[in-house]
Amino acid sequence: MSKKKIETSNQVQPRFRKRYDEVIKSKMLTEMSYKNVMQIPRLQKIVLNTCIKDAAFNQSSLEVAFNELYLITGQKPVVTKATKSIAGFKIRAGMGLACKVTLRGNGMYEFFDRLVNIALPRVRDFKGFSKKQFDGQGNLSIGLKEQLVFPEINYDKVDKIRGMNITFVTNAKSDAEARLLLELFDIPFIQ
Repeated sequence: MSKKKIETSNQVQPRFRKRYDEVIKSKMLTEMSYKNVMQIPRLQKIVLNTCIKDAAFNQSSLEVAFNELYLITGQKPVVTKATKSIAGFKIRAGMGLACKVTLRGNGMYEFFDRLVNIALPRVRDFKGFSKKQFDGQGNLSIGLKEQLVFPEINYDKVDKIRGMNITFVTNAKSDAEARLLLELFDIPFIQ
């Protein structure tokens, strides 16, 4: 069997990934006094979810939300469907109700950079996130009321303002470790 040299692509490493490798790891190692480098928590994935209230009546609104989420993340969303029929809400099993995207790797770090440096400063009256938004296992869930804070969305083409939930999944053992990790990424928290 001949051994071929595997060529690596010359992709530019995202700014936040480089920052994690060069700065954040060393700060966390000294502040939390870990014994091993593998104990340092890291960001595993970011999940974006948007639910469309009127999807039961108007399936075109689901397509618009799908396209907007695709523009924001650069990754094709998955349409989540109803598992049971609910007559009171006029929902049938198999009907598309929401869209979600799971970001990992370089795409996750690029989205995280745009969220912290571009989108969050555009949120009106934003002071920071609360400690209560952690789930007890080192994951942070936030909600945005409108998709217009992202510069990829064209304001003139928006038919309706839709919110979204964003969940930062880390492998931290506690909320304190996850909060320190996210603070070093410049996510603002209320004291």
